[in-house]
Parts: sequence; structure tokens; C-alpha cells
Amino acid sequence: MSEAYSALEQRFARMSAVGGAIAILGWDHATMMPEGSAEVRARQLSTLSVIRHEIMTAPDMADLLAAAEANVGELNFWQSANLREMRHAWTHASAVPGDLVEQLSMTASRCEMAWRQARADNDFATLAPLLEELIKLVRRSGEARSDAFGVSIYDALIDQYDPGGRQAHIDPLFAKLRTLLPELLAQVLERQAAAPPVVKLTGPFPVAQQDKLARSLMTCLGFDFNRGRLDTSHHPFSGGVPEDSRITTRYDEDDFTPGLMAVIHETGHSQYERSLPADWLEQPVGRARGMTLHESQSLLYEMQAARSPEFINYLAWLVGEHFCGDKRQYNAVNLQRIYHKVSPGLIRVDADEVTYPLHIILRYRLERQLIAGTLKVVDLPAAWRFGMQELLGIIPEKDSDGCMQDIHWPSGAFGYFPSYTLGALAAAQIFTAARGNDTTIMPAIAKGDFAPLNDWLRTNIHSSPSRYTTSQIIERATGEPLGVTAFESHLRARYLSD
Repeated sequence: MSEAYSALEQRFARMSAVGGAIAILGWDHATMMPEGSAEVRARQLSTLSVIRHEIMTAPDMADLLAAAEANVGELNFWQSANLREMRHAWTHASAVPGDLVEQLSMTASRCEMAWRQARADNDFATLAPLLEELIKLVRRSGEARSDAFGVSIYDALIDQYDPGGRQAHIDPLFAKLRTLLPELLAQVLERQAAAPPVVKLTGPFPVAQQDKLARSLMTCLGFDFNRGRLDTSHHPFSGGVPEDSRITTRYDEDDFTPGLMAVIHETGHSQYERSLPADWLEQPVGRARGMTLHESQSLLYEMQAARSPEFINYLAWLVGEHFCGDKRQYNAVNLQRIYHKVSPGLIRVDADEVTYPLHIILRYRLERQLIAGTLKVVDLPAAWRFGMQELLGIIPEKDSDGCMQDIHWPSGAFGYFPSYTLGALAAAQIFTAARGNDTTIMPAIAKGDFAPLNDWLRTNIHSSPSRYTTSQIIERATGEPLGVTAFESHLRARYLSD
């Protein structure tokens, strides 16, 4: 192994430590920082971002990379892949000036905090100037990355969250979904309209009991509370680092069902991180392979496994152990009908799996226009309402239920949204392969035991991290490139079969 490569490993280990601090402090910022402390935390996060950037873009980094690449024959497969990922990370970092990194971090923190209040007040006018300023900075960052990678500005933004992801790959998949889903949705709605009414949930469902139930479910899924925690926030998410996993959810005392699925979804993210090879956690090759695979793991848990009839039978028993009241609400048949209910809605995180991709197609369209400058921020609410009418047949009355509902744009995460639907496609394809390869998975899930599924995922997905590309990992695990077929088959089997 060359001295240059060894020096690079040491540099990236230091950057990983700083990145871990940013992740934990960012989680604190999002969940439990007093409002008056937000500005100082924003400065702390900004300073750490600059430090990490300075380590990455040190004057000798280009020479170290070149020297290591000149001796790549001395490296084993993992090390060679690590060097490839180092080059990729360095190209992103070195493309963006340090002052822009600092501006982006500060502006994103301020915009996100403003979004929290603006959303609560349904006040887009207050958020708009900050969001416009942030988008200008994101565009500048995208332009710099675009020049470095030789791709479009939006492709360069996608690449931050999904290395190798490109519109040329996304557009055909989304076009198929745009053609497929409206007709399928109409068939599902017609079928469900003819069924007997669902027994409605009658709360209140105390938050303390929901939290206790959520923790029971996380334990079933394999979450290690000695290395992680669950809290509440405005928006469910998973963060932290592999050895210190942080999950948040939100609870509704009138309806326990969305909070539970949000917990399962975020636990899927955490399980992916926790299962990455320990020997490579400090290196780029040991990191999770982008957000398409990350979302595939969370959606595999939430949509594929946890909404299966097998698991809902187990869940019905578990819910009955935690709540009193009319047990008809919690029986397996009624819970399955609740969790399989398809209905166009305003809120993405509460959407069913048939309509969810249409939410993403809208955001994909709008954020490309915002970055290109063909859609002005001031016109975003109207464009959102038009898109919701076109794709889902409904129009939000409030911007808080429309263009302000998600945290992504106020935090500067442009290029992230496509991964949700790409992840749904991958989840269906991976889960189909897992069940076909290991017939013990579904009987175990019926007992609340996710160990066989977790073992299969560790072997076929988690063990590779960034050793291979996203496309290679999916094809190695499932035998075919990412497509729409498995997702369509899953929807038809779940919602249209007898």
C-alpha cells in the first residue's frame, strides 16, 4: 500500500469524525434546541462544515490522490473502490469554494428555522425571501459541481445524494409511472369504494402509549437502543452515525397508525447504517450507497414487510396489548384495510404507496424548474396547486399543506426527492428477490421476527456499502437492473387481486 493512500485514509477518517459531529449536532438542532439557541447552533454547524471542507480541499489532496491512483495496482478491491470514492468526494468538495460552503450552511440553517414558524403560521410570504436566497446559493453550488463533473447543474445536485444518479435514468422510469399510476389508481379506488366501510379509529391514543408501542416495534425490527434513540420532531427522520443512531417521529393522539409506520420507515434507514461493515465506517467506501438504496431499505421495511398481511396479523395483537377501547378497531382485517387504504391526499409523508410516486413526480418537476430559474419562488404555491390538481385531482387550501409541507427545500436539499420513488422501485425489486431466495422470511415476519430478512439484507445489500455502484448492487441482489415491473406487480397483487 502506498504512503499516499495511507495518508488519504487518515484524512478521510478525520473528516468522518467531523461529519459525525455535524450529524449529531444537526439532530439536536432539529429536535430539541431552544428557539433562542438556533443561531448559535447554526454558527457551530457552519464552522464544522468549513473545517471538514478545509480538510478535504487541503492543497496537497490533489497530489495525494494522483500518487495513490498511480499505484492503484498495490491496492486490494476494497481499497481500490475506496480510492474511487475518495476521488468522487474530493471532486464535489474541491469544486465549491469554502466561503460558499459557509454561506450555504448558515443560510440553510436560518431558512429551515424560518420554515418551522412559517409552516405553523401558514405564512409563505415570510419564508419566500429566505428560500429564494438559499436557492441562489444552491444553484451556485450546482454550477460549480456541474463544471467539475461535466454534467448538468441538476444532475450535479442529484449526485450529492445519489452518486451516479442522472435525469437520463430517472426520466424514463418516472414516465412509465406517470402513465401507469392514474389508471391503476382509478381501478383501486373503484374496488375499495365497493368494499364495506372501515371501522374508524376512536382515540384518544395517548402519546406515551404510542411511544411504548413504537419502541416495541423497533425492537422487533432489530433496533439497538444501546446505540440509538427515538424522539419526536416536526418531521420524521433518521440521522446520527452508524454507532449512534437517532430517529424521530411525530404522534397524533387521534390516530396511531401514521406515527407507527413513520417509526418503521426510519428504523429501516437506521438498520442499513447499523449493518455497514465496521472495518470501513471511517472511509468513503464504507458509507451507505446513496439515497436510492437508503430509501429502498426504509420503504422495504415500511411498505413491503410491515404492511404485509403476515406482519399486520402480528401488529394487530401488539396494538391490542397497548391500547384499550373497541378491539374491532385493532383486529387484523381492519388494520390491514386501514394500512392498505388508497386515497389521494395532500401530505406526502402520509401518502399511500399508489399515490406517493405522484407526489415525488410533482416535486421533481418543480425543483428542476426552481434550479433552472424558470419558476420563481413567489410563483411556487400556484405551481404546486396546479400540479396537485393535475396529478392527484386535489388542491391544498393552505401552503402549509402544499409547498411548505416538506423540510427538504428549506434545508437546501435539492436533488434529493427522486430517490424516494427510485427507492420504492428498488424496495419492491429487492423484497421480491429476498422472499424468493429465502422462504423463511415471511413466516418469521408473521411472528414479529425480522432476523431472517435482516440477515439476507446484510449479506446482499448492506455488506457492500459503496464498494459497488447503486446499479451494480441492485442488479447483483436481484438479478436485473432497476425497473418498474416489480413495483407494478406488487401494487396489483396487493390492491387488485382477490
